[in-house]
Amino acid sequence: MANVVINGIDTYYEVIGSGPAILMCAPGGFDADVEKWRTQGIYSQVKFLDNLSKNYTCIVFDRRDTGRTGGRVEPLQWVDYAHHAKGMLDALKIEKATIMGGCMGCTVAAAFGVAYPQATAGMVLFWPVGGAKYRINGHQRFAEHLAFVHQSGLEAVVDLARKPGSAFGKDARVGPWVSVLRTDPEFAERYAKQNLEQYKLILAGMVRSLLDRDTSPCAEPEELLRLNIPTLIVPGADASHATSAARYLQECIPGSEYWDVPVSAQTEPATNARVIEFLNKVAGTA
Repeated sequence: MANVVINGIDTYYEVIGSGPAILMCAPGGFDADVEKWRTQGIYSQVKFLDNLSKNYTCIVFDRRDTGRTGGRVEPLQWVDYAHHAKGMLDALKIEKATIMGGCMGCTVAAAFGVAYPQATAGMVLFWPVGGAKYRINGHQRFAEHLAFVHQSGLEAVVDLARKPGSAFGKDARVGPWVSVLRTDPEFAERYAKQNLEQYKLILAGMVRSLLDRDTSPCAEPEELLRLNIPTLIVPGADASHATSAARYLQECIPGSEYWDVPVSAQTEPATNARVIEFLNKVAGTA
């Protein structure tokens, strides 16, 4: 466990195992921290960190604005999260790695591949977010936060964020910076004093750029179609991880491999075997 400053943001990370590097962009929506790989839903069942770290170096980190990592209130696009992930590799002096994403981490991983193809040995996209329901629910969440801010002010957001267990996915009123509000008193003080109208504009721009389509909202299709990166896609099948989002990525990323099995068949042995088979091929050890 360690911390490193990336573009002015204090970032929490862990390095587990040894071998070729996998930069793992965490699942968990706007609360994507290291622990989600161990505790959230299907990730707690397939145990990627336990299995992949036997032959690979797993680099896991709290995404900016989440967990124990700091953040800034600024307009965010997927490429901004990708820049933060690239900073993680740079801090560890790693020139090239396989980029693995889970859930919303898939959008970061795909944006990373588009922005930094020379640093991307391969991509594993596990349960990519997307689909019509994902976009609709995401817009609703931002709208609820904006309404609360308009009615109650930013101090009220800070007060809610300090309550244990508060999260944007559970209570939209707390907003996407809830983790930093809870862990960083100086950030919370600046947040409460910022210009309210400017904050509303930042949020309005964010939701339009982050949740702009009913497919997978990671990059433009023309950008994905130009990629020449080995890619494995594993589909989910629920309101946040529509199978259509995974199929869209398969369509747009040339030569991508699509593991066409239902969620019920994505057991720990089967899933890790499939992912390791792909990683070994990327590393040239298959």
